[in-house]
Amino acid sequence: MTGPLSGVRVLDLTRLAPGPYGSMLLADLGAEVIVVGGGRSGLPVPALSRGKEFITLDLKTGGGRDALHRLAAESDVLVEGFRPGVADRLGAGYAELNAINPRLVYCSLTGYGQTGPLAQRSGHDINYLAVGGALGTFGPPGGPPVPPLNLVADFAGGGLLAAFGVVSALYERERSGVGQYVDVAMVDGVLSMMGMNFADWGIPTLPRRGEGVLTGTMPAYRCYSCADGRYVAVGALEYAFFENLWRSLDLAGDVPDHLDPANFGTIEKALTDAFRLRPMAEWAEHFKDIDACVTPVLEPDELGDFPQIAARYENFRLSTVPTVPVYSRTPAEAGPTETADATERVLSRFGLSSDDAAKVAGPRDGAAVTGLCWPPLL
Repeated sequence: MTGPLSGVRVLDLTRLAPGPYGSMLLADLGAEVIVVGGGRSGLPVPALSRGKEFITLDLKTGGGRDALHRLAAESDVLVEGFRPGVADRLGAGYAELNAINPRLVYCSLTGYGQTGPLAQRSGHDINYLAVGGALGTFGPPGGPPVPPLNLVADFAGGGLLAAFGVVSALYERERSGVGQYVDVAMVDGVLSMMGMNFADWGIPTLPRRGEGVLTGTMPAYRCYSCADGRYVAVGALEYAFFENLWRSLDLAGDVPDHLDPANFGTIEKALTDAFRLRPMAEWAEHFKDIDACVTPVLEPDELGDFPQIAARYENFRLSTVPTVPVYSRTPAEAGPTETADATERVLSRFGLSSDDAAKVAGPRDGAAVTGLCWPPLL
């Protein structure tokens, strides 16, 4: 691997989405990622598994814990997503592993964090959005809040924040020579990302849920239906962009003040009527050279044919999203996706024989899976 994290070894004890996404980002950047599974947790999510090796250790046995300790002694990072206290009971807690390897960066990724009355509670993205103050701002004014898939808490406030925390701790380790504990809570990530919006809450910019500048209800910042039932997205917040939008649609009269609520009704009707005259593809062609912040609303299976995506990512496929960001000297690289058990192969690199690997892995077939497997619906 040639990425900026080449030479970094990561042990990943997480499941489902946030942790695996964070460790995939690290793998894309060149880190060696070893996923340690076992027990009855859900199976790996293939879309988040590229560039990783998967092993099974029975951490309820002394041999399994000893094997994990051997791996931790020669690793740079460990990421776990258990409820607080569980990793300690499995011999995988920070204090125990820090004593073995003081340079280890240990990241706990949970919904509510290691402290507080909800620390031991289970939850998912929608719950973390709810108590983090974000979900209460999403969705139409007259209906229930609507989560934007699980992008905000799981992936941004969880996996991305964990990867950022890990990389920052690795950078600090270059100066101090020692690792540290990183407590990543998805609720904390949501709180952090909502900073600008919290400051706007209760004023005309964001007076209440579903209303305001960025909620999709202001005429200059929303989606409009086209003649074929598809949509275009309009983000003409600045006057120059709105002026280009208004004039490019050949709308009558002077360009109105698009930020004055008194004009919202007139502007919305004018734009609604205009965009209904042509299908989405024609509007995309119309605006391709007009600086008005107007784009087609694409569905996932259309991305590979969209010029911007195709120009940056040749042979784009939904099955393999791009490696990000783009580096000039140490490019990121998407490794192969192979979720088959590699316990024997991996442990051999740490000096364990095939017989040793079999003893510490525990049962790998036939164990009842009680965790959520993805996708849950086919």
